[in-house]
Amino acid sequence: MRLHTASEVISLARKLENESAGFYKGLSGKYGKDEAALLSFTGENIKNVSQVERAYYGSISDAIEGGFAFDIEADNYAFEASLADNASYPEAVNKAIEIEKLIAGFYSDAAGQSQSLMADVQRVFKLLARKRAERIEKLGLLLRSAQADSG
Repeated sequence: MRLHTASEVISLARKLENESAGFYKGLSGKYGKDEAALLSFTGENIKNVSQVERAYYGSISDAIEGGFAFDIEADNYAFEASLADNASYPEAVNKAIEIEKLIAGFYSDAAGQSQSLMADVQRVFKLLARKRAERIEKLGLLLRSAQADSG
């Protein structure tokens, strides 16, 4: 499904954040290892939704919303937020890294497309893309630690 309006893209951002928050909440419950870090990602996701919505509502106008500010294919950012019951912790962290890369790509793409019309939204999207890159690094550390523990 192609998204064209700011409202549609904000809704996708909310969906990605909420689904990945659920994924991290599930991981924290399933794997005791790194529970605090995984739960902190859930809290960050909730804050991210609020930050995106604030920027959007603070800068949107009927003229922009009525127009076509974006050309984003939502399916390019879809992910499955569940794991096989027998998935190992390293497999789960690898899946988290894949999800983070997808979401970071969404924010980068959305930032690029919103730069000329919605500067505040663009800044938030860029910020969240950077935060996702940092999270990927944190997950990489968790993965290396898990692999060292099992090897």
